[in-house]
Amino acid sequence: MQKRKLGTSNLEVSALGLGCMGMSQSYGLPPDKQAMIALIRAAVDRGITFFDTAEIYGPYTNEQLVGEALAPVRAQVVIATKFGIKTENGQQVQDSRPERIKQSVEGSLKRLRTDVIDLYYQHRVDPNLPIEDVAGTVKQLIAQGKVKHFGMSEAGVRTIRRAHAVQQVTAVQSEYSLWWRRPEEELLPTLEELRIGFVPFSPLGKGFLTGTIDDKTTFVSSDFRNIVPRFTPEARKANLALVDVLRTIAQRKTATPAQIALAWLLARKPWIVPIPGTTKLVRLDENIGAGAIELSHEDLRAIESAASQITIQGARYPEHLEKRTGL
Repeated sequence: MQKRKLGTSNLEVSALGLGCMGMSQSYGLPPDKQAMIALIRAAVDRGITFFDTAEIYGPYTNEQLVGEALAPVRAQVVIATKFGIKTENGQQVQDSRPERIKQSVEGSLKRLRTDVIDLYYQHRVDPNLPIEDVAGTVKQLIAQGKVKHFGMSEAGVRTIRRAHAVQQVTAVQSEYSLWWRRPEEELLPTLEELRIGFVPFSPLGKGFLTGTIDDKTTFVSSDFRNIVPRFTPEARKANLALVDVLRTIAQRKTATPAQIALAWLLARKPWIVPIPGTTKLVRLDENIGAGAIELSHEDLRAIESAASQITIQGARYPEHLEKRTGL
């Protein structure tokens, strides 16, 4: 597994990380905990050193899972977690007040079985609080040795600049893939200018770009994709055109659509580190295989040309969730 550096921080991680959220929530009934511990450890054995979780995943159970799985190899890996979203009366609310962040870091350290968090993201920008207060609080945690690096998730470029002026932002995490390319408009140029690393989540379009989902696929009732406009049967039927593009390139490369989608991201910038999630060993191996695929300029042009003729149908989030992004 090749390594990449996030930003100017010299935070070195595997070129592909592992998103762990789906091991505890969002995609139906969570799998067996021991099976997921084994999967995380299998990822380490295969060279993955970058693991992504959050306080709110579960809530709390995902950090506990990641902490238990990685405890024996803690010195070899980079753990990223997030603060700033809590559950109140059954609803998720944003809360990045300094006292709340200090509370959150102590809980995360305990659940992750570690004395320092490698990368600590603000999960979503809190509209009720100056970002300078948030960055300043994380700066204190770094000075105290509880956190090594500051990150932001789904933040807008002006907020990133303001935060970066207070405490260096090592990485920004946002959704990015061939079917969600809005980061190319403002975010990627800003990160390149500021020399901040980029960590795309949902790099496989919540599973859609793997080629294993079509308009007839059904999801269990607790699967998050049931409320996503982009996953209505009509939208899926229209969006399959993009999977066909990936499949065409994949056949030429003796690869899979998922591997081409990940290889495309890796080819965008050397400071991009996607974090595909999975609960299956066969998918983990498939995703890792993307790191060995070299897309030529001709391949990239072919993908670009074909993708530019396709209009993706459906919003990526329901409206109430989209409102929390890009502040």
